[in-house]
Amino acid sequence: MNWRRLLVHHLRLLLSLVVLLNLSLIPAFAQNAGQEKAQCRVGPTDYHGWSAQQLSNPWVKLIVVPQNGGRLMQVSFAGHDYLFVNPQLAGKYLPPTSAQWFNYGGDKLWLLPEGNDDEQHWPGNSDILDDGPYTFQKLSEGTQCEIELVSPPDPQTGIQFSRIIRLGATSPQINFHARMKNITGHAVEWSMQSVSQYSTSLPGDTSKRNPDIWGFTPANPSSGYLNRYHVRFGPAENPAASVREDGLFAVHYAHMAAELWIDSLAGWLAVVDGTSRFAMVEKFQYEANKTYPGRASVIFWTNGPELHLDNNGEASFGSKHESPYYMEAELNSPMCRLRPGEECEFKTEWFPTRSAGDLRGVTDAGILIQPLRGAPVDSDKVRLTGTFGVFYAGHLVADFYDEHGAKIAAPAVAQVTPAELVNLQAEVPAGGKAARVSLHLVDEGGVDRGSLGEVRVLVRDER
Repeated sequence: MNWRRLLVHHLRLLLSLVVLLNLSLIPAFAQNAGQEKAQCRVGPTDYHGWSAQQLSNPWVKLIVVPQNGGRLMQVSFAGHDYLFVNPQLAGKYLPPTSAQWFNYGGDKLWLLPEGNDDEQHWPGNSDILDDGPYTFQKLSEGTQCEIELVSPPDPQTGIQFSRIIRLGATSPQINFHARMKNITGHAVEWSMQSVSQYSTSLPGDTSKRNPDIWGFTPANPSSGYLNRYHVRFGPAENPAASVREDGLFAVHYAHMAAELWIDSLAGWLAVVDGTSRFAMVEKFQYEANKTYPGRASVIFWTNGPELHLDNNGEASFGSKHESPYYMEAELNSPMCRLRPGEECEFKTEWFPTRSAGDLRGVTDAGILIQPLRGAPVDSDKVRLTGTFGVFYAGHLVADFYDEHGAKIAAPAVAQVTPAELVNLQAEVPAGGKAARVSLHLVDEGGVDRGSLGEVRVLVRDER
């Protein structure tokens, strides 16, 4: 009997060890599985004949062409390509020249102020900064992708650009960290500009204009411009541009050359494609105590035929066939005065998401299309409605408060993803008599990404 008891004891011990071993392996397997689900990769690729680099995660794909001025040539999200790529120059490289401009498309860095009046203005065109070969370096990949692009030093402006593009593994958010360095032995003063050319043709047909492309940014309530925006180029009376009653500057893309400057303080712009129902939000940090070039923090350019006057005073438009369909969204840094060897930086963030044609606002969590509304259904339930595009995957949580400001409930409302428009219509338990509600987005990692709106719960007479 003793040997049988001993055998049973050893078998139980062996079984316990096997179970413990399996339990210890589960976190490792789970971790590896999670890493496989959320990875970011950097690698070479061919893009329309260009030797390019691709950054990708499960959400987005970025195409960078270092040789052509360090351009971010395309951003693809949920099968949608955002940026204009010039089909006339696809796959080509033309050496830098100050006498001509080769517009490849995509997104790039630029300098302000522009002009040829003196050395404090940049004549632009396809010089070294715009069209020179940038060096490329992969800094990291895996849980986070980082690449760095560095321009040749430009003796004319005294500037050398560098730009880090960062993409995480778990969201479509894109981060940019641009620097400009004074490479001379004297002081220089410039503004960095992020110039993004968004396609305004119909998807799959560059010969036809997309009729539902919009640009938005909040107008400055105390603007230094006469109409709260400034027409730098094009007709002063432009029905495509206006400041709406809700305070948003809006430009509806028309195939006519116009440059519109906005001294916006809010730190964001949005480009919305109502036809395909996609949007891109670009964010920046407005610095109130610094000077912006011509006061403008945001500029929109609608590409199209330009109005000209000849020597006899006769007006004419250029050919529409020579003006491809695109709209530029431009973010400006403050003016930076740099002593020899000094640098200044400009950080921006992009958030691709889904949208309808209209837009009512932007928060840290997403965009507002139909703002949040809350109305009581009975003594314990509130009906929540609204339409949103979100920046992160996760779930919505309704934070309910009573009339004294105490939180009474925080139920989960819906699962959401940036790849799908959120049409919220839900009856939610409020935990009592709610006076107001704030709708928060909590991402898949459990991080509260902020509110999509906070409103009073309307009683029947207020609906």
